[in-house]
Amino acid sequence: MIDTENFDSLGLIEPLMEALRSQGYEKPTPIQARAIPIILKRKDLLGCARTGTGKTAAFALPSLQLLKTEPKPIEPRSVRMLVLTPTRELAAQVEESFRVYGANTGLRFALAFGGVGKAPQAKALAKGVDVLVATPGRLLDLRNDGSLRLDAVEFFVLDEADRMLDMGFIHDMRKVFSYLPKKRQTLLFSATMPKAIQEIAANILIDPEYVSVDPASAPASGIDQRLYYAAKEQKRALLIKLLSDGSVERALVFTRTKHLANRIAAQLNNAAIKAEAIHANKSQTHRTKVLAAFKSCELRVLVATDIAARGIDIDELPHVINFEIPNEPETYVHRIGRTARAGSTGIAISFCEDEERPFIKAIEKLTGNQIPVQFLPELPDVPALPILPRGPRQQAKPKRTEVKEKTREPSKALRKAEPRLLGAIAREDAKREPGITRAPEQGGAAQRGQSDRSSSQRGPADRAPMGRSPSERGQNQRSLPPRPERRPNLEGDSAIRDSIAAEIRNATGGFHDRPSRPSLPGYSTGPERREERQPISAQGRRSPTPPPRKGYGDQQPQRG
Repeated sequence: MIDTENFDSLGLIEPLMEALRSQGYEKPTPIQARAIPIILKRKDLLGCARTGTGKTAAFALPSLQLLKTEPKPIEPRSVRMLVLTPTRELAAQVEESFRVYGANTGLRFALAFGGVGKAPQAKALAKGVDVLVATPGRLLDLRNDGSLRLDAVEFFVLDEADRMLDMGFIHDMRKVFSYLPKKRQTLLFSATMPKAIQEIAANILIDPEYVSVDPASAPASGIDQRLYYAAKEQKRALLIKLLSDGSVERALVFTRTKHLANRIAAQLNNAAIKAEAIHANKSQTHRTKVLAAFKSCELRVLVATDIAARGIDIDELPHVINFEIPNEPETYVHRIGRTARAGSTGIAISFCEDEERPFIKAIEKLTGNQIPVQFLPELPDVPALPILPRGPRQQAKPKRTEVKEKTREPSKALRKAEPRLLGAIAREDAKREPGITRAPEQGGAAQRGQSDRSSSQRGPADRAPMGRSPSERGQNQRSLPPRPERRPNLEGDSAIRDSIAAEIRNATGGFHDRPSRPSLPGYSTGPERREERQPISAQGRRSPTPPPRKGYGDQQPQRG
């Protein structure tokens, strides 16, 4: 039978006992008295106990003793003991506990979590450490960057495993498990024991010992719970009333949303009550600074979301206030567990509006006890919550309704050759229609045999279709109507095509024997001589026509 009256019967070494005496620890908690001897025997452990029962010391003290009494050389970027926690605050709390308990051991410790620079953490791991406390995300980042090795881990602790699942770290946890060596001692601690935690324990623990101390759903016996039924608009006035009349000296106030935490902190500061808010949107530097001020009693009220429900360990915290009732009864137990820690006493006050009554019933069903209801005091008038300034709202950019049509610009050589090409077209027109010349400036009005009559005075015979032969048009000796500007059909007429090819060769210096057809605006591509197009090679260029072989005259070579 283990004596739980003092730590001497647990077999701890003198450096650890000296650290415990300096902290005023005299009597181990039930979880410490049962877990420490099992861990010292190098056996895996599955521990279940509610928050605030001293689980950190339960695995930190025996692990430090094993690391101290079984020294081994540490390779660069490697660790001997890894502690995985869900939140940054909890990681900082656990690492601080290791430093306090191991102050006389000479072991090296390191801390790694997100929200701060990664370079200092990688530098601390460069020479290797004995104990590393980390959150899953930053741990994987350091490992993927090559700043951390996990193949030499001898002791692995998964703390607050149920909270890990609630925060969605299951995939990161599985990755971490795959990087750890198979030969190690594993300790798993959780405030609750759902089926998912049991499945994880079955995969990572080998023949473990199971320790369960106090039901996880029961708050600590030293917590005095109180309940106020108040309307939503009365909660702020009630909080200021309790903080102003001396009923509450120092308090940790919980809300469900980050925005409400900011507004409550601003309202308290307007009432001359020093308060700050911490939540996920605050930087890690701000959260660390505010938490340190609250622990040192420089800050009277700390307003937090549930991110701090398991990550804050404050000695002699007198009051915890639930400004909003959590919708999960387990969260209520974790919140009020911030007070009455390590055998001390505390008060937990909850404000409940009509919509939150079902949450209170669920909490009382889980804990098995009714929360005593308090009479609502006379409340002063409280001004409305200030509207906190937000960042400048960006103006939405107007959507583009017009789609700009893409056009292909002709090359420089084609632009230079265009006047000469048009001249060649005009000369070809004159050859095809003898006796008729068109003035460019008049759009091609007839000059030979021009009549003085206007187009409105001409008869039906005068407006004969252009389909008649040139001889018939010449015999009539009449003026023709203006003809629209004609663009060349590069594939319809071989003479025009040869003329254009000659002009292109002159413009480009004769580099191309048969240049690709120009893409001037208005040019059409007819299907008349499409069979003469050259094939496209695999490189995207047209294959040149092979010259005739010597000695065969005009005979073309046969292709296989």
